Amino acid sequence: MRTPIAAATAALSAVALLAATGAAVAPPTVPPKDERMAWWRDARFGMFIHFGLYSTPAGTWDGKPVGGVGEWLLQNARIDPIAYEKALLPQFNPVKFDAREWARIAKDAGMGYVVITTKHHDGFALWDSAASDYDVMATPFRRDIMRELADAVRAEGMRMCWYHSIMDWHHPDYQPRREWDRRPVDPASFPRYVDYMHAQLRELLTKYGDIGILWFDGEWEGTWNHDWGKKTDDFVRSLQPRIIGNNRVDSGRAGMEGFSADEHARGDYGTPEQTIPPNGMPGKDWETCMTMNDTWGYKASDGNWKSAQVMVRMLCDIASKGGNFLLNVGPKGDGTIPAESVERLRRMGEWMRVNGEAIRGTQASPFPRKFPWGRVTMRRAGDGTSLYLHVFEWPSDGVLAVAGLGNPPAGARVLGAPDRKPAAERVPGGVVVRGLGAAPVDADATVIELRIAGAPEVEPFVVKPGEDGSIACLAGDASVTGSIQYEERFRNLGWWRDLASEASWPLQPAAAGAFDATIEYAASAECGGTGEWRLRIDGRTVAAGTVELPGRTDWGDFATVPLGRIELPAGRCELAMKASRKNGDSFINLRRIDLRPAAAR
Repeated sequence: MRTPIAAATAALSAVALLAATGAAVAPPTVPPKDERMAWWRDARFGMFIHFGLYSTPAGTWDGKPVGGVGEWLLQNARIDPIAYEKALLPQFNPVKFDAREWARIAKDAGMGYVVITTKHHDGFALWDSAASDYDVMATPFRRDIMRELADAVRAEGMRMCWYHSIMDWHHPDYQPRREWDRRPVDPASFPRYVDYMHAQLRELLTKYGDIGILWFDGEWEGTWNHDWGKKTDDFVRSLQPRIIGNNRVDSGRAGMEGFSADEHARGDYGTPEQTIPPNGMPGKDWETCMTMNDTWGYKASDGNWKSAQVMVRMLCDIASKGGNFLLNVGPKGDGTIPAESVERLRRMGEWMRVNGEAIRGTQASPFPRKFPWGRVTMRRAGDGTSLYLHVFEWPSDGVLAVAGLGNPPAGARVLGAPDRKPAAERVPGGVVVRGLGAAPVDADATVIELRIAGAPEVEPFVVKPGEDGSIACLAGDASVTGSIQYEERFRNLGWWRDLASEASWPLQPAAAGAFDATIEYAASAECGGTGEWRLRIDGRTVAAGTVELPGRTDWGDFATVPLGRIELPAGRCELAMKASRKNGDSFINLRRIDLRPAAAR
């Protein structure tokens, strides 16, 4: 094994022969975005695979457990990169790896594409790389995993896609270094590192056939900027013009890991991680990547598995908002996918075989907010529309109400139950589907196809008062800007990191008048307690709107706090909340704001 400096020098010689990628690359002729994205929008469901040297120690180092996610072992245990290399290269030998089995598991789950970590942040390459000795050929396994998997995935009719890390803790030219990395910094050269990265990307994009996606990550450190992102994006597209690239090729990811405010930022779609945007990303392509437990790379001690039902419903939720679901597996060091993952994917596949038409090739729900009973996806065909009603909470009387739909129904059926003969009819305020039966076909999500003529005619969303005149502004109904994310665990708006972020709700009170406002929130002791918020109506700060919220002890410790009395006008208006001052990294987890008519107190 050559030293890292020697390996880097040899790699640079290879780079010089491959391409002078530090120079500007002529913009390629790239097909229109809609043409390139068509297969991805149709698939809706893909497999993410995190596999590498870190899979063998499975969350331990020197026999001791290491906190954090498994693939960040080097960082979390503060391991010298050379010590990491010398210890783990001889151990990496996934003798049970079977590319055909991995591909079959993904296909049987109803997935349309596979994204695998060609190189994660530790710098180790899972293919036979001419640009580096720090690759799978330097291990006892000595097989090109990317070659085998690409062949197997395509044989199953799916798209092969690459994840590739911009950040590289191992390469001597990558900067910034970890603080415990004692290798000499000089003559480190970040442009030389980018040349090395481009040399590896050239291999991945010229030796393995058509690649569906180049899924970048690790772009957040200060050495990576928009210029590097632009050059890299152009370079990738010069090799494969039809490829799809995510937003992480560029710098400056915005809230919900969507797009940078820079209109010139590169990337075809946004990448919310471990979260589902409460209202999707209207007008944008996006994909939620999610783990089944708490870690991406395999960690033997992580048994916090999501149920198959939770993940089926996540898939329905994401599709209903126009997004894709990239669901992760972290294979073990022996090359097998954990049984817990296989079991859950098998169940998702069973569901998809019956209900896949309600996911694949569908569009976001035409309704501005989700229904209390479940979610909706849509498919336009000719002059008609199929609305797929994904029912989580089954109506015991067999009658389902679809409020706010103006079209008369043209028919209905229950997927997977041809013996059931539901009838749909127009009623004041919407459509109802009757005769569904007393029990669901599938407890995870039963799907009903409701057919209508023409494009859906739906009422705009507005928060209306209850019978007592009270108005409940729930986190899941908010429109958000900036860094705010919806967190399903506590049904709150969190990650409120900047003063530009705002949550808002359209309201329609029964009449103008005074309302007593309360907020339900949680905050950690170090982040909450001294911030100031503004409660605004139609852009105007209300008199009682600037408040001080006492700190709580934990992000899950919710309290209800009065905000004061405010006046609401007659007719429709907008309620908005944003910070005017804050301490700490984040602020509060906002669950709801309630407005109660003052006269009712």
